[in-house]
Amino acid sequence: MIDARLLDAVGALVEARARPDHVPLIGIAGAQGSGKTTLAQLAAERFGAACLSLDDVYLTKAERERKGRAVHPLFAVRGPPGTHDLELLEATVGALRAAGADSRTPLPAFDKLADDRRPEADWPMFAGRPTAVLVDGWCLGATAQADLELVEPVNALERERDGPGVWRRAVNAELAGLYAEAFARFDAMLFLKAPSFDAVLDWRCEQEAGLMGLAPGDLPPERRAEMTVFIQYFERITRHMLAGGVRADVTVPLGEDRRLIF
Repeated sequence: MIDARLLDAVGALVEARARPDHVPLIGIAGAQGSGKTTLAQLAAERFGAACLSLDDVYLTKAERERKGRAVHPLFAVRGPPGTHDLELLEATVGALRAAGADSRTPLPAFDKLADDRRPEADWPMFAGRPTAVLVDGWCLGATAQADLELVEPVNALERERDGPGVWRRAVNAELAGLYAEAFARFDAMLFLKAPSFDAVLDWRCEQEAGLMGLAPGDLPPERRAEMTVFIQYFERITRHMLAGGVRADVTVPLGEDRRLIF
């Protein structure tokens, strides 16, 4: 369940940034499993907005594999900055902002189980002109780290597969460059702040069980082990955001049960 106060907060951001000739772009950030996608979807329904996820504009599997060969093998795994098609995001937002009452705007979609973008023929359509565009994403608003912060690995993944720091420095450069430019185009950002990174594994496993059509307690142990490794790709930036490395207009602290704690 989404707390009604969160919907009110999104609505207030939309109302404050809306103008007759301007469709506001509002970001909803938060760690994996924090409820940001559900919040964006419910807010879109309530306020007549279009919503899409940063997860829907991942580079295709083939594109990530090419980047993995050219820069670092870890770029083949979706998630961190550098694995998204920001041009596709900008084009979609632009199309939604230019839409009229009779428009039908295609929204990109990604199949996480297949680990690839869905064919364009399968993309959902937004009908009409939205009151706002809501985008959810785990790293929205994240700031780049200082060079000294990149020296020491934060987990086993970085120690074993990125000892010299080539990948994490490349990710940080993406965050400082194209991602910072993309984030600056948002009218406002709301950040759902997890209580700690330790809560993220349970949240992500619940999310994975849902994708598989299972109850959270029925997720196979081997799949949880895979998620334990997978979230290490997100750990550095998530911890940085929780420590204040995020630009947000509204920060909402969450408890371990995802309930608001203010």
